[in-house]
Amino acid sequence: MNSAADLPDDIDALKAIIVAQQEQAGVQAGVIARKEDRIVQLEKLVADYKRALFGAKSEKVCPEQFELALEDIETAQEAIHAEDEKDDLQVRGKPRPRKANRGSLPKHLPRIEEVIEPENIVCDCGCVRHVIGEDVSERLDIVPAQFRVIVTRRPKYACRSCEGGITQAPAPAHLIAGGMPTEATVAHVIVSKYADHLPLYRQAQIYSRQGIDLDRSTLAAWVGRAAFELTPVYDALLASLKRSNKLFMDETVAPVLDPGRKKTKTGYFWALARDDRPWGGEDPPGVAFTYAPGRSGQYAESILKGFTGTLQVDGYAGYNRLLKHQGNAIRLAYCWAHARRKLFEVAKSGKATPIADAGIAQIRELYQIEKDIRGQSPADRMAARQDRSKPIIKQMEIWLKDSRARVSAKSPIGEALKYITKYWAGLIEFLDDGRVELDSNTVERTIRPIALNRKNALFAGHDAGAQNWAMLASLIETCKLNAIDPHAWLTATLQAILNGHKQSRIDELMPWNYHPTV
Repeated sequence: MNSAADLPDDIDALKAIIVAQQEQAGVQAGVIARKEDRIVQLEKLVADYKRALFGAKSEKVCPEQFELALEDIETAQEAIHAEDEKDDLQVRGKPRPRKANRGSLPKHLPRIEEVIEPENIVCDCGCVRHVIGEDVSERLDIVPAQFRVIVTRRPKYACRSCEGGITQAPAPAHLIAGGMPTEATVAHVIVSKYADHLPLYRQAQIYSRQGIDLDRSTLAAWVGRAAFELTPVYDALLASLKRSNKLFMDETVAPVLDPGRKKTKTGYFWALARDDRPWGGEDPPGVAFTYAPGRSGQYAESILKGFTGTLQVDGYAGYNRLLKHQGNAIRLAYCWAHARRKLFEVAKSGKATPIADAGIAQIRELYQIEKDIRGQSPADRMAARQDRSKPIIKQMEIWLKDSRARVSAKSPIGEALKYITKYWAGLIEFLDDGRVELDSNTVERTIRPIALNRKNALFAGHDAGAQNWAMLASLIETCKLNAIDPHAWLTATLQAILNGHKQSRIDELMPWNYHPTV
């Protein structure tokens, strides 16, 4: 009704209109109140997000935990949006249109066709309607893991005419002789544990929901047998990496149970990585983890035995042993990301910020140049660095000397500048070698899954268990670096080994040589 003239003269009808408007106003007031509450909720979610991303060190979460926190924040945000849509439907009679980012579904997935026909296709005139087109939509459907039983029959044949004996096909070799799992099953357990970070006891719980009762110790036995069979492949991977002349190295903590002391002891996973893709190298990427009971440089030296070339590392002093004992066989290139981090910590504190800010700005220029030349040949990269990066480095050397003269050596900024000065020769190694990266982030990325697994498993049960962990994680992460499905590769490789694959052709089993069968 647009005017008073449109209102009815009947008093009861007017009362009904007033009551309806009051009810509508009440509904809208309730919607407004709920929306105000949700605004407060969203503001809190934004605050939580900012604290997780930018908060003080004591409040900030690590990158892996940040991803988990972000998942919860986004889930809560979507629940609030869903309630908004419900209110819009109640007030407006239809939901507000929302932007959708559905992506695309891969072509290789099987399609289950579902045709929804109208209840009646007969026209009012009596004729049958014919198809003039259709609307097609695709949705992703997931069927939970399905278990099946492979039944193998081996008929026995005998001759009726003579006693020539009985013939029967030989039993195929199995990873677990006389046991329950196929090689694909064992591969699934390994990938779930070392790629998806599901401890064995959780996997046992998942299987139990399907009515399959498997002890954690049984799963552990399967993994152990696979680790034994895969050891030659791991050894070949490590040997392949050490034949390169440019590698990355880093280490991370590996807590190991020490039953005698009823607590854990601290071991380390040492990561040796290769990734020549930024300069178009022909060697495929890979990473090999090795467990060691300590962090001393002697372990790095032992792992690197036989390697000659450039090793890119962080500023850990243990690597100096390599220079001392191996002379010119190994050159150390250091990490600008660690140098920047030292300055960034000072800049955050607000003390000596102009000096720290100047250093960060110069490092930022170096990274911009690296972005421009990524993927070019080593010669082209070196030429660009000599032309564009070297003047920045010369400027920075002057800034470093002048800044150190102006601050206390024991102040935070003094310590940061001292760190850069100490490793200066290795930091500028990239100027004269196009294969060297600006930082060691390549190897740090390969360590992140180890950290995630450590958060779930807490510790390894034994030194030998820690080495098995390192070995299987090496193979899985190398698969991922080469865009190979770890489950498919593990299944095929275990089957090949059981079928007598020759040790002399072990390189054929490397993840980068795997070609999946369609």
